[in-house]
Amino acid sequence: MSGQPTDLAELERPILELEAQIHALEMDPAKVKEMEKLRKKVDKLKSEVFSSITDWQRTQLARHPRRPYTLDYIERICDRFEEAHGDRNFGDDAAIVCGMGWIGGKPMMIIGQQKGRDTKQKILRNFGMPKPEGYRKALRFMKMAEKFHRPILCLIDTPGAYPGLDAEERGQAEAIARNLKEMAKLRVPVVSVVVGEGGSGGALALGVANRVLMLEYAIYSVITPEGCASILWKDAAQAPAAAEALKLTAPNLLAQGLIDAVVPEPLGGAHSNWDKAAVLVKTAVLNAFEGLAGLSPEELVNQRYEKFSHMGSFSS
Repeated sequence: MSGQPTDLAELERPILELEAQIHALEMDPAKVKEMEKLRKKVDKLKSEVFSSITDWQRTQLARHPRRPYTLDYIERICDRFEEAHGDRNFGDDAAIVCGMGWIGGKPMMIIGQQKGRDTKQKILRNFGMPKPEGYRKALRFMKMAEKFHRPILCLIDTPGAYPGLDAEERGQAEAIARNLKEMAKLRVPVVSVVVGEGGSGGALALGVANRVLMLEYAIYSVITPEGCASILWKDAAQAPAAAEALKLTAPNLLAQGLIDAVVPEPLGGAHSNWDKAAVLVKTAVLNAFEGLAGLSPEELVNQRYEKFSHMGSFSS
């Protein structure tokens, strides 16, 4: 779309205005035909808008405040979920949620990064940025899943690991590195899904999986566009250019062989229809685990090793 605004809010404004009109008409049964016309108009507008969004706009979609988070997906895709807490070392990091879940009758360990919606929740969840005890909690339950021969599902959604002094004092880098090492050796199937932001090592600490999936408008990168722009151009305002250069979107990463599949989102993004987004995620997750079902523990470890060791471009 020529002359397309760079800000996602501007892009969505005409869609939201039409949806507000539909909502107003829902109170009047005599306006059914008018509502149907508006709904078709909204769908057409969404198709036009979202068919040509930039990488920076995809980044904003991945961070959308109404986008479903880990617990929103768990609520919709699990028949049952029993949350567990603590790393048995320092404390319980609310930025990472762990527990046994049953999806389609299949038991599995579910581990995901959780952001908050209001101010109180954002502080509790530390804006989805785990500390060392969060990664150690995740590893504790990964090893428990391995002990009881349960597959592991990781839901990735973090701007990155928490960079504060207290996290560094408690060994942030070591905790992430240990997760990378131990996940590589897990003798059970592991599937990771990037549902929103996949930021740096904070995301990769849950990303060493046999199958790595990404939602259509999620992002996955070594650094945020703002951080990249601050380093390269000394100007965070260059974030849109950095987003293009980082190739952090699902289609780009799939083309480079860094992820295994792109999970489609509802028209207009996952935030526009949580229930439909959850159905799409559930289907993709069950299909991924089904594809791994015939592999032995040794084959699962070897497959994971081969997958990650072949990533990247090399020249002699």
